[in-house]
Amino acid sequence: MQILKENGIDWRERRLISNLYMAQSVKVRLNRGETRRVKTGRGVRQGCCLSPILFNLYSEYLTKEALEGLGDFKISGQIIHTVKYADDLVLLAKEEKVLQDMIDKLIEIGNKCGKNKSNENFKTTIASKNYD
Repeated sequence: MQILKENGIDWRERRLISNLYMAQSVKVRLNRGETRRVKTGRGVRQGCCLSPILFNLYSEYLTKEALEGLGDFKISGQIIHTVKYADDLVLLAKEEKVLQDMIDKLIEIGNKCGKNKSNENFKTTIASKNYD
């Protein structure tokens, strides 16, 4: 909710979103009937029109907060930190140490926001272009 507040979302909309997303429970319908109700922990509701908006707000906040001042990958003179597609995030850096610093900071900020990640959640690919 803090991220919504920092993005200027009015308290009435935050309360509505909170009521929609907090204390949810689900049942799964199977051929033999329905399961008992199970409380859901976190995440956005699948199929809800707000889900992609909330996901993008959270993702933007997290990457902006974590990568501020980091990164050295420039395209047309502008530093590019990330490329995003759906729920994938690509970090861009010229040096491996800078890339590792970006990952560490992203994990740190994510953990503060309740998104528990570790280095095992990341896949690293190093691409380079030789001019020799």
